[in-house]
Amino acid sequence: MEAPHDVSFLEAARFWVKLGFVNFGGPAGQIALMHDELVVRRRWVGERRFLHALSYCTLLPGPEAQQLAIYIGWLLHRTWGGILAGLAFILPAFFLMLVLAWTYAARGDVVWVGAVFGGLAAAVVGIVVVALLRLGGRALRGPAITAIAVAAFLAIHVVGVAFPFVVAGAALAGVIMHAKPAAHSAAADDDDAAIGDEVVAAPHTRATWGRSIRVLAIGLAVWWLPLLAVVAWRGGSDTLTAEAFFFSRAAVVTFGGAYAVLAYIKQAAVVQYGWLSAGDVAAGLGLAESTPGPLIMVTEFIGFVAAYRFPGDLAPLQAGLLGALVTVWATFAPCFLWIFLGAPFVERLRGNRTLGSALAGVTASVVGVIASLALSFGVGVLFDRATSTQPLFTPIVLPVWASVDGFAVAVALAAALAIQRFRVNVVWVVLAAGALGWLRSLVR
Repeated sequence: MEAPHDVSFLEAARFWVKLGFVNFGGPAGQIALMHDELVVRRRWVGERRFLHALSYCTLLPGPEAQQLAIYIGWLLHRTWGGILAGLAFILPAFFLMLVLAWTYAARGDVVWVGAVFGGLAAAVVGIVVVALLRLGGRALRGPAITAIAVAAFLAIHVVGVAFPFVVAGAALAGVIMHAKPAAHSAAADDDDAAIGDEVVAAPHTRATWGRSIRVLAIGLAVWWLPLLAVVAWRGGSDTLTAEAFFFSRAAVVTFGGAYAVLAYIKQAAVVQYGWLSAGDVAAGLGLAESTPGPLIMVTEFIGFVAAYRFPGDLAPLQAGLLGALVTVWATFAPCFLWIFLGAPFVERLRGNRTLGSALAGVTASVVGVIASLALSFGVGVLFDRATSTQPLFTPIVLPVWASVDGFAVAVALAAALAIQRFRVNVVWVVLAAGALGWLRSLVR
């Protein structure tokens, strides 16, 4: 397939908007979707460039899948391309979560969501399995890289090592072992990609200190000025003020994705501030898992419900809407800053052998981490019941085999077969799975 070497902004916009509506399955599913569409099908980005960008985004605080979308959007169409990709990635989820959070806060019942999105989760399991096979086959070239991936999987899934330490250890191991970046393959040759490994760096990807200072100043202003305006308006003791400061702080320390930071957010929301109960937070995470967008969208749910319940002198719905806006702004505005500030330097260092070895190690660890996420996600989706055991320092969830959900398994297998064997577009697979889930709810 010939690559569209001149990808138009409108063509990219259509893709990013479509992705925003179908990016289910958390980081594993979202990275799988982008890899399938951008690298395999459309050939907009070469394999090495995709993995290089993914490795950098993995090192950052915040949702790595959304940051990867910003990075690739920026590579394709400069700053506005990154802004479009990043916003399109979260806006459908933002509006959907807004409705669900209001429904929960006002009525306390969101059972119908499970009926609508049940089939989607099963399809995502199949999508993630296909992505793991593709990423693993292309990234794990050689025993050293494979060993790093296996070690990362065991460290995070069995031993319970914190995600930042897994990534740091993988980077160090890559340097020590002189790991090489993913080699080219016939199926993933970068030469026919719009942005391949050998493509000369575009002017907007070149790092300069003057540009970096401007990006830092503008990024900090965009991030903080709206939040400080809320603080000035509402005063120091208001719920919205507390949310502005807390979620901005959380955005800087959210290494390891939504699951890693959820304990931190849960402790603050439940114990420190008393905004929600533990059950409320669990319900919010369930909604974030079953709807499109990053799992960290659970923060929007928390922000809405907290402000709705503690509105001060505002109407509850008005306070809830503002709480959701404040929380989402504080959570996602920094993501654009991290990419626009750091990506040019990462691009400049693509030819650096030491950095290449470090990022090759990180890429291998990403395969292991995605495998861990996929396994946990698959157990939760394909089985009605699960048990846990703790051989070392972290609980391991094990399925109760008698509780296997035949419908979910069938949908997952069909999704994987449709994508891998028949090359069906992921969008149609996801929509069909959602329709099957809805039909199932009618006959149960």
